[in-house]
Amino acid sequence: MQDRRHFLKAAALGAAAFSLDGMKPIAAQTAGKAVKGKPVVISTWDFGLPANKAAWEVLKKGGRALDAVEAGVKIPEGDPAIQTVGLGGFPDRDGHVTLDACIMDELGNCGSVAALEHVVHPISVARAVMEKTPHVMLVGEGALQFALANGFKKENLLTPESEKAWKEWLKKSEYKPQINIENKTYNSNDTTTAFNPLRLPGNVYNHDTIGMVALDARGNLSGACTTSGMAFKLRGRVGDSPIIGAGLYVDNEVGAATSTGVGEEVIRIVGSHLVVELMRQGYSPEAACKEAVTRIVKKNPQKAKEIQVGFLALNKKGEYGAYCLQQGFSYAVCTSDSSNKLYDGKHYF
Repeated sequence: MQDRRHFLKAAALGAAAFSLDGMKPIAAQTAGKAVKGKPVVISTWDFGLPANKAAWEVLKKGGRALDAVEAGVKIPEGDPAIQTVGLGGFPDRDGHVTLDACIMDELGNCGSVAALEHVVHPISVARAVMEKTPHVMLVGEGALQFALANGFKKENLLTPESEKAWKEWLKKSEYKPQINIENKTYNSNDTTTAFNPLRLPGNVYNHDTIGMVALDARGNLSGACTTSGMAFKLRGRVGDSPIIGAGLYVDNEVGAATSTGVGEEVIRIVGSHLVVELMRQGYSPEAACKEAVTRIVKKNPQKAKEIQVGFLALNKKGEYGAYCLQQGFSYAVCTSDSSNKLYDGKHYF
């Protein structure tokens, strides 16, 4: 359904398709070059690689950035092996898998859901909120009621693997965030990685989000952000991911930004909006992300040393960049000039 709040007609679809060969990840490296006049999609963490691939299928055909980011983040949402997003996400401390997501287009339209249960793709519910209601955010039972009324299927999101991890956690009920736990290799005899089967491409406690922003062939920006939130969180806890301006912000005149990590700290500085406003003032994407990270450090230097927060940004020129608190944050970039690549974000500490 066409968004009734749209005040501009969509531009005619006329961009030529762009080819992309390979689509294979390579060793992480530094980034930041411009890709002027060509589509680009960027996303957080290692699971950004398959997400980017799906988004690129839309972009290379001249598709809209909004459609691309939705298609992209649905990949980790539907993958039960990724226990920080969507299906198979770790539950709260009461055993409920609750999902948060938001989406924003080039016209400033946005939609969001928080504490949504039983629906694999909260990003699509968020888009339905944007396009079918006069509201921005629906939460909890109301969000589920809306989703079911609009044809979404009710499913059990708690997989046996995530349920086992939750029950193991209940034995001690200890909450100890670990920085960059996704970079540790699973060892069945190592109790410190008990909630990290094989190699999670997102920290069980801190790195629980896929954020994605894209620039399409028509020069329009959109973004999406989706998560199952912190593992074993308090019932009802909501982080930055579904909050427009915190976990995601898009201004089609300037750029777009998204975040990952401990959402409470991102909310305190309205992080993604801050990054976009800094780009408006002339900061490069990387410099804007660095300034946002620096503000988090200034507010609580000691706490900042113990957590991870990362920002990822893309401006109207197609320039991209990232910055984080701790070493270990990765992000994926896909353009028409290169294969799908993984980069290391520069870090404060």
